[in-house]
Amino acid sequence: MQTQTGDDLMARVLARPIDDEALGQAANDLLDELFGGYPVENLRILLRSGDDDAVQTGAWLLSELGEQAAPLLDEVPGLLAHERHQVRFHAVEFVLLAADERHADLIAQILTLSRASDTAIRWKVLHFLAMASTEQLLAGLSRLADPEIGRLTAGLVASDTEDPDPGEVVAALEGDDPVARLFAAAIATRMAEDDAALLRLAARVADEEVSSFAQWQLMRLQE
Repeated sequence: MQTQTGDDLMARVLARPIDDEALGQAANDLLDELFGGYPVENLRILLRSGDDDAVQTGAWLLSELGEQAAPLLDEVPGLLAHERHQVRFHAVEFVLLAADERHADLIAQILTLSRASDTAIRWKVLHFLAMASTEQLLAGLSRLADPEIGRLTAGLVASDTEDPDPGEVVAALEGDDPVARLFAAAIATRMAEDDAALLRLAARVADEEVSSFAQWQLMRLQE
C-alpha cells in the first residue's frame, strides 16, 4: 500500500463521509507526519474548516504536538469558543503545553474558564491550575479582569513559594464556592509530592470534578 503524505492525510480527515475508526487512523498517521516535519501551519486548514470533526481533530493534534505547534496559539480563542466541549478541552491542554509569558491573555482566558458550567472543561481547567508553571500563572494573573479569580490565582502562585494555610485550603475544599474548590484542589495537588493529606481530602469532596481529579492524581503518585 502506498504511504500517504501529510497532504493526503489532511484530505482524508476532511473527507465525508468517514467513520470514526478511519478518522482516528488518519489523525494518528497525520500526527506521525507532523512529528516528522510536515508543516504544523497546515493545521489551520482543519481548524478553520467549519467541519466539527475536522476542527476537533485539529485541536487534538495541537494538544499532542504541544510546544511544536506554538505558532498556532493564535487559533486558541476560536477553539475555546467552539460549541464542542472536546475542542475546548484540547485547547486548554494546548495552552498548558505551549503557552509562555508572551501568551498572558490566553492564559488569563483559561483561568477565567474556572467559572465554566461545563463539567468536562472545569476538570480540564483544574488540570491546568494544578500543572501550570509559576511563570504561566503569573503571566495570566497580570491580565485578569476578574478580581476574585485574580485573588485565587495569586494564592495559587504563593503556594509555590510559601506554605499555604491548610485550614484555608480545607475550608475552600469543603465550602460552597465551586471556583474556590478548583483552586484549593490545585494547591492540594501541587503540594501532594511532599504531603498528600489535602489531596486525599479533595478526593472525598462532593464536587465530582474535584474528587475525580484528586483520585486520579493520587493514583499517579502511587505509580
